[in-house]
Amino acid sequence: MASWVFRLLPKNIRFLATSSENQRAEGCLRHHEAYGYFLPIQTRWQDNDQYGHVNNAVYYSYFDTIINHYLIRYCGLKTGLLTSPMVGFMVTNQCTFHTPVGFPQVPVAALAVEKVGHSSVHYRLALFPPKPTKEPPSVDHHDLSDGFFFGHPKLGQYDALACTTGSSVHVFVNPATSKPMGLPEDFRRGLLRLMRPVSM
Repeated sequence: MASWVFRLLPKNIRFLATSSENQRAEGCLRHHEAYGYFLPIQTRWQDNDQYGHVNNAVYYSYFDTIINHYLIRYCGLKTGLLTSPMVGFMVTNQCTFHTPVGFPQVPVAALAVEKVGHSSVHYRLALFPPKPTKEPPSVDHHDLSDGFFFGHPKLGQYDALACTTGSSVHVFVNPATSKPMGLPEDFRRGLLRLMRPVSM
């Protein structure tokens, strides 16, 4: 919709139009195609709450796991405070819950990069439950240590719609000064590999 036409609409109509666009964008983010990297997550008994599904706070740890797994495995992030030239501070987290998962399910976490700044990275995240079959997804050591990328046949074992979507922002700082620092070129290249379009 042209911006000048949008401004002429009454406020309540503008809200409905914006709300509809947001819902459409959010719907796109629930599909595999919106993500580049996937990592199976083994739920644990302690993840469940009294209602028998994973507690909302635990989803953030799943998202933190896939982000840092990718950074260590594919971007060369060093995690030792004494040896790492930079440290990532998570400054923003957001999660939207659509449907629950619970132990002993093995969902797959999904990661994309929306924006790479001078010292910051904006991530898009999701969690896809396994398809409702008698057999759980077949996950091996290679899947857990390396994850897999969009297009891998193992994605066929997971539901087409995410049960949870979210976003996070990392700011990378010098560990000695806690001041933001520029991302190294090889690190940036690993992140750019996961840049994916939002609209499909």
